[in-house]
Amino acid sequence: MDQSGQNLLITGPCGSGKTYLACALGQNACVHGYSVRYYRLSRLLLELTQAKADGTYHKQLKQLAKIQLVLIDDWGLEKMAPAHRNDMMDIMDDRHGRTSTLVMSQLPTDQWYASIGDNTLADAILDRLMHNSHRLQLNGESMRKTHGQLTDGEHLS
Repeated sequence: MDQSGQNLLITGPCGSGKTYLACALGQNACVHGYSVRYYRLSRLLLELTQAKADGTYHKQLKQLAKIQLVLIDDWGLEKMAPAHRNDMMDIMDDRHGRTSTLVMSQLPTDQWYASIGDNTLADAILDRLMHNSHRLQLNGESMRKTHGQLTDGEHLS
């Protein structure tokens, strides 16, 4: 993470460790003095919708633009509403080339256009996000499945 505002896109199946890895990177950035914020995409968009209602939208956008590393989890789980597309455009435009964004998604990046839902805005959002990004594709069995095995005595009866 530096002044060039590089991004990281982590994709892979459910349980492959995307969030774990991203949060570890975020914690490391905190240790090194960077400002970091984690969001699930749906909650970020809900916060922005509420900010529009209470008149704090522009203030919230300015705060987001200043955070040196924003982690956005669960990208593409559901198609974006038109207002949310515009919100993401504002966020990506403000952050592009200045600060870093780390996005985690179960969808491969070539399916992100469809998850945004509008080709013109998808082009603009993804151009800003992907232009200066590193990509990491995780594979493998769900960590929850392999590490979450209960013994017979641990199951509820």
